[in-house]
Amino acid sequence: MDVGSVYGSYYETAKQEVNKLLKKFENMDLQVTLIQGANYNVFGLVGDTSKVDEKSVLANPIVFNVQRVAEPYKLANRMFHPEDTVVDVNGIKVGGNKIVMIAGPCSVEGENQICRIAQQVKDAGACMLRGGAYKPRTSPYAFQGMGTKGILALDKARKLTGLPIVSELMAVEHLDEFVEHVDVIQIGARNMQNFDLLKAVGRTKKPILLKRGLANTIQEWIMAAEYIMSEGNPNVIFCERGIRTFETYTRNTLDLSVVPIIKERTHLPIIIDPSHAAGDWKLIESLSLAAIAAGADGLIIEVHDDPANAWSDGSQSLKPEKYAALVEKGKVIAKVIGRTL
Repeated sequence: MDVGSVYGSYYETAKQEVNKLLKKFENMDLQVTLIQGANYNVFGLVGDTSKVDEKSVLANPIVFNVQRVAEPYKLANRMFHPEDTVVDVNGIKVGGNKIVMIAGPCSVEGENQICRIAQQVKDAGACMLRGGAYKPRTSPYAFQGMGTKGILALDKARKLTGLPIVSELMAVEHLDEFVEHVDVIQIGARNMQNFDLLKAVGRTKKPILLKRGLANTIQEWIMAAEYIMSEGNPNVIFCERGIRTFETYTRNTLDLSVVPIIKERTHLPIIIDPSHAAGDWKLIESLSLAAIAAGADGLIIEVHDDPANAWSDGSQSLKPEKYAALVEKGKVIAKVIGRTL
């Protein structure tokens, strides 16, 4: 028997052993992710791995090592997905070289208002429109949003400007409406661990903007993304919007350290919401420029042409001309770090 025949026989035997091992894992209701290398392959197991006997797996001659990943998240883990994920929103790439600018009012106040502001933020440099139709408010007596009328007004603004819509979903019962009319479904800070809602949006293919909870750790935040991805939707965008600390000068405390941490630990894009972090329009520009410098993939900023009379969050909303000035300064910072805006 020549060397080629021996090698070919060995290769086929090894391949059969690999397939047998994969079948064994799949029979344990585990999802297997394969990373092929030049000299060896890595198999990532997702699911209840407590049923896996490491010594039994190591007994297989084709297995070199078995290592439990310290982090409980697998699908979001960069170890199993080394390349950056780029989420496509109607042709706009979130997570690529270009920094994505999302802007608009906190609340939709009517068709004329949202269409007017949509045109203003587009002219200033925004590539997506944000607007709340269903509003989670601290007080039950505060304005709760226009509901379906607000969604339809956003739809009209999209038709007029071409800007994709970002809006917050609060309940599973409205999911069909959002799938039909909204381009990026936002899961707000208060719903970051609403697991039924996370699983429901995970069963869609819509891009999901996942905001960090007011008092959640980074790992808890990533695990929320894992809930969405485990249902089959890989299109998750993280959004840092500030966390609650003992500080009272700002509405929340913007944690910019999450940008490099998320990029190191996961392969998913991350954007920053300086509006809810600051709670004060005078701070928005500085926080936005710092976020760009830190490596954020985008900014979502509240913009209103009459903040003093806004139905919600007027104090943290930029006027369109202020937003336009911020965009121009952002382009300079983006160029320094080798990106575009």
